[in-house]
Amino acid sequence: MYSIDDKKYPCNTSLTMKFIGGKWKAVILIHLIEKKRYSELRKECQNITERTLSLQLKELENDGLLKRTVYTSKPPLKVEYELTDFGKTLIPLLHAIASWGEEALKLNKNIKVLEEVK
Repeated sequence: MYSIDDKKYPCNTSLTMKFIGGKWKAVILIHLIEKKRYSELRKECQNITERTLSLQLKELENDGLLKRTVYTSKPPLKVEYELTDFGKTLIPLLHAIASWGEEALKLNKNIKVLEEVK
């Protein structure tokens, strides 16, 4: 049993899912393997609402996976996101998730490719 902020997690998997669980966190994290400005991330994650993206970014930052840097020295305001050292430990897992998705495309005839991913 594990505990973070008085919330209990019964196993390693549930602990991992605390950090990357949900519909969008892994998607956001894989796009942030390379540092990105908010506007770049927004373009790459078009299916996420702006509100959801902002909330998920805050959660990932609070969990210590992302670093948010705001540049205010000259207009316009520039915000960049990048993985922390702790967040970078997820890169092999994120690549494995993406690879599994590629395999699922080959093995599951119910999955239809609507548009090639760039």
